[in-house]
Amino acid sequence: MKTGFCMVAPPRSAIGGNVAVVLIDGYFFEKYFHQTINAIYYIYFNALDFSLGEHVFRKYNEGASLRLESSRMSQPPARRGRPKAMFPVEGQSTIQALDRALEVIQLLATRDGMTLSAIAAALDQSVATMHRVLATLEARDFVELSVDRHEWHIGPGTFRAGSAFLRRTNVVERARPEMHALMAESGETSNLGVEWKGQVLFLGQVETHEMIRAFFPPGTVSAKHASGIGKALLSRYDPGRLQSFLSNGPLERFTARTVTEPGALLAQLQRARDEGYAVDDEERTLGMRCVAAPILNIHGEAIAGISVSGPTQRMTDDRIAAIGSMVRKAATRIGKQIGAAPSPE
Repeated sequence: MKTGFCMVAPPRSAIGGNVAVVLIDGYFFEKYFHQTINAIYYIYFNALDFSLGEHVFRKYNEGASLRLESSRMSQPPARRGRPKAMFPVEGQSTIQALDRALEVIQLLATRDGMTLSAIAAALDQSVATMHRVLATLEARDFVELSVDRHEWHIGPGTFRAGSAFLRRTNVVERARPEMHALMAESGETSNLGVEWKGQVLFLGQVETHEMIRAFFPPGTVSAKHASGIGKALLSRYDPGRLQSFLSNGPLERFTARTVTEPGALLAQLQRARDEGYAVDDEERTLGMRCVAAPILNIHGEAIAGISVSGPTQRMTDDRIAAIGSMVRKAATRIGKQIGAAPSPE
């Protein structure tokens, strides 16, 4: 539907008043002026959603006309619980406009800037629709437009909202100094991650100054069985929970070195528990290694993991044990700061 504006001459409505039909930016609006009620009812509708309080729209004559029916317009009944959809869609419980806005945020979070037309193409939406979504998000600082390149980016409002997740626990704040120290001592990138929906969610990273380095920006997710932090967390599972994890289905293979056989993974996890650190040996990305240790809380539960990651040419076999000792000690120090029982380093 083309963007524009038009006014249709007001005909008589089904409720005895005058009707004005307006098309603004691709959306229809009708104003019903009831002769006996001192009010104006604005009726918004499009191809997917017809609603106005308790009133019902009925399509007839192949969708060419609408009839407004109401028996109690002046005293609409009180609503209880969730409103009933006029045209219920099985399994649908989301708000389409909100869903589109969140899709835009998720898309921009993975890019370094996108034009309006590129966003519309990526999400298979019209340019006009995406412009309205972006304008709404921009008003809340969730996105921002670079004037020089005419590209949209994630805005500070998104960062502020996302930071609320980090405030759920003080492990991020406590871990930050240790991550800097770990990067300086090892010469490689240090990472912090937690378990989230069956995966590892990276919350923070302190990058090395080396040209070739590992990069896991906050918000990145990874499979538990193929990451150092993931295996460090798995190593603290009790047998029943570990068996439940393995029964979820086949373990995905990412490289030729990914451990996908349950018995082999269990052996690795037992070794990680004994030594206090786990190793991802090119199991997620060829040419990259990661050594990680679990961070325990006051109950001895693994609530996060800290790691060092880098290319295999620098993280050689003869350095793994030394780096493992570094991350284990760092994890122990962080655990003490959040209440974990002291344990020998």
